[in-house]
Amino acid sequence: MKYLITGAAGFLGSALANRLVLEGHHVRGLDDLSTGDPAKLSPDVFFTRGDINDRPKLWSLLQDVDCVFHLAARVSVPESMLYPRDYNTVNVGGTVTLMEAARDVGIKRVVFASSGAVYGNQKNPLLREDAEPKPRSPYAVSKLSAEYYIRTIGGLAGIDTISLRIFNAYGPGQHIPPAHAPVIPSFLRQAMRNGTIVINDDGTQTRDYVYVDDVVNAMMSAGTSPKINNMIFNIGSGHDTSIKDLLKVILEVTGGKPQVVFNQKADSGVKHMRADISLAGKKLNYKPSIMLENGLKLTLERDPNIKTFKIDEI
Repeated sequence: MKYLITGAAGFLGSALANRLVLEGHHVRGLDDLSTGDPAKLSPDVFFTRGDINDRPKLWSLLQDVDCVFHLAARVSVPESMLYPRDYNTVNVGGTVTLMEAARDVGIKRVVFASSGAVYGNQKNPLLREDAEPKPRSPYAVSKLSAEYYIRTIGGLAGIDTISLRIFNAYGPGQHIPPAHAPVIPSFLRQAMRNGTIVINDDGTQTRDYVYVDDVVNAMMSAGTSPKINNMIFNIGSGHDTSIKDLLKVILEVTGGKPQVVFNQKADSGVKHMRADISLAGKKLNYKPSIMLENGLKLTLERDPNIKTFKIDEI
């Protein structure tokens, strides 16, 4: 098959692209390289640097494509609170631009990487797809808005559309920015160097951490599974882990002795998150196979950047 992946040089995009070409598919990738790294991509991926809002470029890349995986996005919750306009431009505007181009070219299927963040705080921490979304950040709002645009434009244009609400994905190759770094690569790196780990609030907040390979399996299944048009699926591990318990496992895996500081005044965000993955299991044959401890070990083994850091990052 022929695929286009937007955000192809990012953490999830590069993992998906490399798996697809390994299995013999033709893959085109688009990324503006604001955070992505094309060096992560197999030389068999036809990569183009460009903006998701560049419709003429999208038209050319979409020719003869069977399915689009739309992963291009800004993804930091704290950053979105500072720059909501930018998140709207890229995450919402870019999605609309892509769907317009897909409609004009005649694309048959679009798989969208949404986020578990759209749920916000719910009474039941086991989150089902039919729960009413309660987004708490511009990032979450942008993902929810993009879901609606994709379903609506897809329905009008006869495009099969699938939204995957991905929870806290982690694994080798995850981008670690200087500010607002994702919790797992940040904790691993600080533990390895015996640095300082800061935990917001009291550390009892829980998240559903899902290994990158399991997410890629779900995306690939969503690209080809029949009778899933217009559906939304949770993609997580199906287990929740508190920040305190995550830290314990990380210390066991790394053997590190970092200084741990609790910032009791900081907002920890959504209190509890755990994905109900029964619908994905039924329709996508989704069965996450890599549990947290093994996933952390694999991350350490496969990502040399976790063990190193530059002087200007101190």
